[in-house]
Formats: sequence, structure tokens, C-alpha cells
Amino acid sequence: MTTVELVLIIVGMFLVTYGIRVVLFASAHKAEIPEWLDKALKFVPISVLTAIIAPMALTNSEGLALSFMNPWFVGALTSLLIGLVFKRQLLTICVGVLVFFLMKLLLVA
Repeated sequence: MTTVELVLIIVGMFLVTYGIRVVLFASAHKAEIPEWLDKALKFVPISVLTAIIAPMALTNSEGLALSFMNPWFVGALTSLLIGLVFKRQLLTICVGVLVFFLMKLLLVA
């Protein structure tokens, strides 16, 4: 594949992506979303994040890994508890990441 072909492919992908977004954004002010759908869409980010994180936190290459020696599991469990108690997203993320890295550090040492 030549450099010109590669540049044309990238420009084409940009135009398709940008074109779709412009059309949807330009027509968004005309659309009215029902209240039930608006409420349901608020759960999409947390659902997607859970779907990404849960397999990493609960499994390893051998299968189910529900152990306090699993840094992913301990970090996720800590995040869950902090999130339920304090209901502050930034605090939840920071504490979860801190616990994860501390576990990684302690398990290596």
C-alpha cells in the first residue's frame, strides 16, 4: 500500500465519520426524545463501563478469580464500596486506582 493510498483511506474515514456526526448533530434539535428513553439512556455509560471492567476484575487466564490476591478484584470491590457509601465519582475512581496499584506493588514485593 502506497503512502497516497493510505492518506486517501484516512481522509475517507474522516469524511464518513465527520459526515455522519454533522448530519446527526444538525438534525438533533428537531428530534424529541421520550422521557422514558432519556431516563434509560442515563444508564448506558455505567453499563458499558461495567461490561468492560467486570471480566477483568472477576476472571484471569485460568477462569474465575474471586480472590483478595487479585488486584483487579480488590480495586473493583473497593470502588464499589466507596461508590455506594460516598456517591462521588472522582473519589471512587481515585481510591479504586490507588488500591489497585498498591495491591500490584504489594504482590510484586
